[in-house]
Amino acid sequence: MTNPWLTQPTEPDPHEAAPAAAPVRAATGPTAPQRDMTIEPARHALPIVDRWETAELWWVGAHGGSAETSLAGLVPGWVAAGHAWPKPFDGTRARVVLTARTSMGGLLAAQATATQWAAGVVPHVDLLGLVLVADAPGRIPKALRAFGQVVRGGAPREWSVPWIESWRLGESLALDAAPREVRRLVEELHALIEAGAGGASTTGRNTA
Repeated sequence: MTNPWLTQPTEPDPHEAAPAAAPVRAATGPTAPQRDMTIEPARHALPIVDRWETAELWWVGAHGGSAETSLAGLVPGWVAAGHAWPKPFDGTRARVVLTARTSMGGLLAAQATATQWAAGVVPHVDLLGLVLVADAPGRIPKALRAFGQVVRGGAPREWSVPWIESWRLGESLALDAAPREVRRLVEELHALIEAGAGGASTTGRNTA
């Protein structure tokens, strides 16, 4: 007879469903450069830099302090591009996520950078989306929220990341200790990569 007050070892149920993977994030904005779109010179425009290393995913910060390096450090194989558009040396396409802070300066930089992509300035880039990282603790002012909505519309997808104090102090953050929004962001980017979004690792050489 078994003792009902003792926890009995259990065997995993082979018919029990595995935890659901994050769904592939659907695009809510343009997924390719826009025909006949023009671009004016902007102080926030990023340079294009030849890169000799490969990366599963490139993080492109639209400005200094955009959390580009912190976000790239969450997952091995994700690389910070150093506030520049990466151009792979082997002619393959670069799968990119833009990042910027939610300050007015950060949003203007994000808008200018997304416009470069939309105007076809970087035909070797597959843009997955834009991540806006809170520039301060607390609620974002109404004017910045409104402008942020405009900026978000220029990227295929958008994510929001809250203020993270450890990043301000230059400390690394383990993914399992990250806020829920960050963990969800990583899950959704993994799902996009596994689904072949952008095709950076599977398409042929860039002919643009």
